[in-house]
Amino acid sequence: MKGAEAHDLKDDELIAKLLDAKQEAFNLRFRRATGELENTARVGQARRDIARLLTVARERGIDVERELKR
Repeated sequence: MKGAEAHDLKDDELIAKLLDAKQEAFNLRFRRATGELENTARVGQARRDIARLLTVARERGIDVERELKR
């Protein structure tokens, strides 16, 4: 995900993407630990996607922790 794509998302879409990205990162880490993951560079890319989404959310003043608990 590019930074411009993250900035173009609405608040609810941003939170949904963040949830998806966190779930994907978990799955990638799990698959890497079990030896099933072939493209290990994807783990780093997933982490950067999460960082981008969190940055945009914080710029907008969204309380990420509260939103993720819903």
